[in-house]
Amino acid sequence: MAKINVKDTEIIVFKKEQEDYISLTDIAKVRDTENPSQIISLWLRTYNTIEYIGLWEMLNNPDFKPHIYEGFKSESAKPHFWMSAQKWIKETDAIGIISKSGRYGGGTFAHSDIAFKFASWISAEFELYLVREFKRLKEEEQKTIGWTAKRELTKINYHIHTDAVKQNLIPKELTAKETSIIYANEADVLNMALFGMTAKQWREANPDLKGNVRDYATINELICLSNMENLNAVFINEKIPQNERLMKLNKIAIQQMGILQEVEKRKLLK
Repeated sequence: MAKINVKDTEIIVFKKEQEDYISLTDIAKVRDTENPSQIISLWLRTYNTIEYIGLWEMLNNPDFKPHIYEGFKSESAKPHFWMSAQKWIKETDAIGIISKSGRYGGGTFAHSDIAFKFASWISAEFELYLVREFKRLKEEEQKTIGWTAKRELTKINYHIHTDAVKQNLIPKELTAKETSIIYANEADVLNMALFGMTAKQWREANPDLKGNVRDYATINELICLSNMENLNAVFINEKIPQNERLMKLNKIAIQQMGILQEVEKRKLLK
């Protein structure tokens, strides 16, 4: 569950089966903070709304009951017609609108297609701001997904790196504590080559941050780190001394980061 702020109005967005649902209750508060459900019902009673959400269901919901929908559509032309989200969901087996209970995060939600339609009924200006903030949220999600994927890749390559350390740099007679020092030392070779500091130096410079320097790396840095883990494993297997490996890796890091940043600039220009 996420929240976006649209013209000083906080709106909940959550994902269900890979589809985004936006709080109609929060959007309705723009019109009436005390009775948002009444605003939603006023929107649902119109012929255009019933037609739109009915067609959406027929396109996206194999369990939708079109004969019930046709009846509602006919009734919506009459002045006495009234519709609530709960009634629509119960009678038609709709999935485009969801009613959630709960003091926090409860209310009426709708698939983003439908929520944008409702927002346009509230205000054309509000709809435009909602679409803009929703797009911004999706862009942030994609960045997070990309960062997570790169972080997982570095974890995989980390095993390749530590295996090379184990096979070439750790005599069997060392204690567990002594072994961990060697692993940490080799990890710091990569940290120094890419970030210019050891793990300890980073912690001392950032006492208020949790985790380690790699948890705060950019996607480009994680890509470079993943490559360097593989390269350092190769260098270790080739018996290259640590000081020489550090110099090689630092030159590679500078070169690769320059290339990655240039690619990113080109994307931004497009």
